[in-house]
Amino acid sequence: MNIFSEKESNVQSYANHFPVVFATAKGSCLYSECGDRYLDFLSGAGALNYGHNNAILKQALLDYIDRDGLTHGLDMYSQAKAEFLQALEHHILRPRMLNYKVQFTGPTGTNAVEAALKLARKVKGRSNVIAFTNGFHGCSYGALAATGNQHHRGVAGPHLHGIHRLPYDGYAGVDGLKLFETMLSDGSSGLDKPAAVLLETVQGEGGLNVASESWLQRLNILCKQHDILLIIDDIQAGCGRTGTFFSFESAGITPDIVTLSKSISGYGLPMALVLMKPELDIWEPGEHNGTFRGNNHAFVTATKAIETYWKSRELENHVSQCGQQVTQVVEQMASRYPELFSRRKGRGLMQGIECVSGEIAGKIARECFNLGMIIETAGPDSEVLKFFCPLTISMSELKEGLDIFICAAEKIAPQYIKKAS
Repeated sequence: MNIFSEKESNVQSYANHFPVVFATAKGSCLYSECGDRYLDFLSGAGALNYGHNNAILKQALLDYIDRDGLTHGLDMYSQAKAEFLQALEHHILRPRMLNYKVQFTGPTGTNAVEAALKLARKVKGRSNVIAFTNGFHGCSYGALAATGNQHHRGVAGPHLHGIHRLPYDGYAGVDGLKLFETMLSDGSSGLDKPAAVLLETVQGEGGLNVASESWLQRLNILCKQHDILLIIDDIQAGCGRTGTFFSFESAGITPDIVTLSKSISGYGLPMALVLMKPELDIWEPGEHNGTFRGNNHAFVTATKAIETYWKSRELENHVSQCGQQVTQVVEQMASRYPELFSRRKGRGLMQGIECVSGEIAGKIARECFNLGMIIETAGPDSEVLKFFCPLTISMSELKEGLDIFICAAEKIAPQYIKKAS
């Protein structure tokens, strides 16, 4: 462990909560160098929807490497890219009646957001963008301007601009869309007409706040009425995490631009992309580029993931069943321990439980780790425990993880029940 404390920057964070050296991983589990097993309810913060070292995806990658398939190719044409685009079109976009062009950005989610914001401003010739309370869109400057979290924003100094923030659905009981509509219609509201609205349908780092279908539909109509682009950041909520491939499907809306990263590669390999309606593709060659926008290994595993898990509804049905199990346990615990918990949040396998305080959430997460499970917290005060297991988790593994959560909560409950009484 000394090499990490001596040489790695203080900026690392997850290791502070899970202070062991991991050596191997398979499926829903991580293993330390000492051989200790940990159930993974973090899943690379949503980058490992199909689990660790998924055997099907791994074999496809090994076969590709073994035949000396192209690894790095900037944005040149490649067989691996062509096969990914075909799989995306045939199994994801066309069945959902979505017509998008695809931009491969630098391999991080924040770079996809940067590209989406840049494109929206270029298309509309306006600089202002609407973002929402508790939104998280990345830590590079443009994306960070749209991010609400003060811990991340505080390091940037005075240079965050170009964003007007509105209340998210349910925030402080305020009807943010009514306010938005009024401000758009009032020439003295001080709101510069935005080029775009940027949001997550389920706010991951913001605490698993869910935008209702009706709220999303109202927002979609407002954007159309006022010639504003709608950008959905599906980096964490996408690729099946909420139960459908795209998190916005149940609302019946078609965003103008969608950002994807995290689990789009299927294997945890760096990859990010922007989906845009064809008429918005007004880029000049090279206007937004990056050396690693051609990660062919990620194309290979992404293609295999789509072909394996999205030709049928089998994975969606499994996520639905798992989500119901999480909902049942979380709601039972919230009812059983009102001294600890406030309510259930999120949907699908992007659910959590809001604790009365960040202190309680942190103690439960630490106790879960002691019992052999990795789970993180989210929300403005780190008060929400996030159940973020792989979508491919078995029902027995899911039960094991939920039992660990129950045991951890029961262990710390007495001290808070005594305080309450």
